[in-house]
Amino acid sequence: MVQLKTILLAEDNPKDAELIIEALAENNLANLVVTVKDGVEALEYLRYEGKFKTRKQENPAVTLLDIKMPRMDGIEVLEAIRADEKLKMLPVVMLTSSREEPDLKRSYALGVNAYVVKPVNFKDFVEAVKHIGVFWALINELPHEKGG
Repeated sequence: MVQLKTILLAEDNPKDAELIIEALAENNLANLVVTVKDGVEALEYLRYEGKFKTRKQENPAVTLLDIKMPRMDGIEVLEAIRADEKLKMLPVVMLTSSREEPDLKRSYALGVNAYVVKPVNFKDFVEAVKHIGVFWALINELPHEKGG
């Protein structure tokens, strides 16, 4: 039986986080979604620090980052991920309301895998999240982790 990998969601808006989780579940994705409220917590999760130091030793299937978050924004998290030898291959999708060209350019310059603007329309939002979940959690192939 194939072990489903976790999806890491960094989203400071609880309502958006809930909608994203519901949209993934609506598509019958059984992957565990770990939600963190800012970039600092996202990096703690990825680096097995703080309250995440005893979590299972594996990278998530994908990390979904909001850009506008307190303490550390999504672009700063992406920069830290790409600079970390253990994390640099991790798929990262910006799932954000920012349509600002500098955010888009900076994200791609840092190696983001996809940049998805959260649709305003609820139905379109749910559809976009479903497609992201199916592709990154089920279809996308990742290289094996060391020891894996």
